[in-house]
Amino acid sequence: MQYDQPLSEKEFNELDQFLLSDRSSDDAMTMDTLHGFLTAIAIGPETIMPSEWLPKVWGEDANSEPKWKNPKEAERIFELIMRFMNEVAVTFEVAPKEFEPLFCEHEHGEETLIDAEAWCWGFWEGMELRPGSWNPIWESDLAPLMRPIYLLGADEIEEEELKEVDDPVKGHKLALEIEANLPSIYKFWLPLRKSAVQTIKRDEPKVGRNDDCPCGSGKKYKKCCGADKAE
Repeated sequence: MQYDQPLSEKEFNELDQFLLSDRSSDDAMTMDTLHGFLTAIAIGPETIMPSEWLPKVWGEDANSEPKWKNPKEAERIFELIMRFMNEVAVTFEVAPKEFEPLFCEHEHGEETLIDAEAWCWGFWEGMELRPGSWNPIWESDLAPLMRPIYLLGADEIEEEELKEVDDPVKGHKLALEIEANLPSIYKFWLPLRKSAVQTIKRDEPKVGRNDDCPCGSGKKYKKCCGADKAE
C-alpha cells in the first residue's frame, strides 16, 4: 500500500476524532502529541519500524489497543497514521525549512500564543524509543537546539529550570525556537542515521575463484567448494 498522499483536512479530522473517541484509551496520543512523536522518529538517529512505535500511539499499557469495529477500520486508521508519518518525513526530505510542528494555539489576554508542550511530549516519547542513540547531539555543539524540547517535553526538569517554562509567553518563545531549530536537528542526523536493517559484516576475506580453496584440498576454489555455489 502506498502512503505518499498527504492527509486531507477531512482525513485529518477523521484521525483526530478517532484518537479522541471512547474506542481509544484515555492514554492515546492526541494529534499534536502524535505529530511530535512521528517527527522524532522521522528525523532521529535510527530507522524504527512501525511494529515497534505504533503500539505507543495507543498508550503505555500493552492492552490499550483500540476497540476496533472490524479489521477494515484498523487498516484505515493505520493507513492514516502512516500517511501522517510520511508527510512529516517527506517535508524534511524536500523542504526542511518549511516544516511546521503541529502546535496548539490559545488566547492569552489580547495575544494569540502557541503552546508546544503536547508536541514536545510526543517528541520526547519518540526519543525514548532509542534514548542512548540521541547522545551524540546532546554532546555536540547543537545541544542548545535540543534544550527547548527538553524543557517542554521531558518527564522531569530541574527545579531551577521551572522558571523558564512557568509562563505562557516563555512557552511561546520556546515553541518558536523549536520550529527554527528542527531543520538543523534533522541535518545533524541525516549523515548518521542508521537503517533498521543492519548490514552483515563478512569476517573472512572474500575468496577469489582462482585462489586456492580455503578448505585445504589444494584445488582452486572454483574447482572445489566454489563449484557448489556456482550450481
